[in-house]
Amino acid sequence: MSRQTKPAIASATAQNEGEFTPLDWALFLGVSLIWGSSFLLMAEALEGLTPGMVTLGRVGLGAITLWTLRMLKPPAMTLEPEDRGRIVLLSFLWVGVPFTLFPLAQEHINSAVTGLLNGATPVFAGVVSAILVKVAPKGIQLVGISIGFVGIVLISLGSAGGGTTEVRGVLMVLAATVCYGFALNIAAPLQAKYGAIVTMSSVLGLATIWVLPFGVRNLGDNEWSLVPVLAILFLGAVGTGAAYWIMSTLVGRVGAIRASFITYLIPVVSLVLGVTIRNDEVRLLAVVGAALTIVGAFLASRRQRT
Repeated sequence: MSRQTKPAIASATAQNEGEFTPLDWALFLGVSLIWGSSFLLMAEALEGLTPGMVTLGRVGLGAITLWTLRMLKPPAMTLEPEDRGRIVLLSFLWVGVPFTLFPLAQEHINSAVTGLLNGATPVFAGVVSAILVKVAPKGIQLVGISIGFVGIVLISLGSAGGGTTEVRGVLMVLAATVCYGFALNIAAPLQAKYGAIVTMSSVLGLATIWVLPFGVRNLGDNEWSLVPVLAILFLGAVGTGAAYWIMSTLVGRVGAIRASFITYLIPVVSLVLGVTIRNDEVRLLAVVGAALTIVGAFLASRRQRT
């Protein structure tokens, strides 16, 4: 961790360290619903658009939204040379690779299952954190990671029972989630130093360049009907752009730890929306696995006692 990062973390105190106010709950539930609905929106967008266009639309519109917010705010910090390499790495690990894999995966598995598998992100983040800092998890963290991995296995087994195509989709989502595990650990000090909007606008801007060839490939295969277009507009501008502004506001109000609890609601939202709106089929084994993964993620995120 650089010298410049430590003061930023130390001074990042929450405005409200007590009970959530109505505004705190509105921000918390709002971003949970927005990110939880992203898998449903991808499924709706794929009804008319290619996976590449879904990725490009999501990343590009998110970048435009965050850069607009960034330009409207007071002058932001300029990225220092030592941090630029990590921003480039994040543009691949946090956006370019996973945002490409998700729509490809949803050609093989449904939105509800995708959201359940994505719930493993905190578990992978905990494992990656242990690898990077070379401190083996123990106690409650080890229990949480172990439970989380059992949950991941159950979701995978319950979601890949239909043959090779389902297995391919599950593996794509798990690969994207592992990318998130690395990205979250790399991004944490950068967000503390520069803020979420500066960090993510830079990341999304670069990622737009990386996914452009994938997006324009097979351009003529896109069907620009109303529902897919509206889905990708909302997914990009709100789900990938404005949501980071909402999340950064929430972190400033209640602190990063309490704000991160939205991670446990996202799979629930994706499950409910997928089943009720798209009639997604989810096997009981996958639901049990999702519950274990959420419990494991919660325990894995607890502070390890020394």
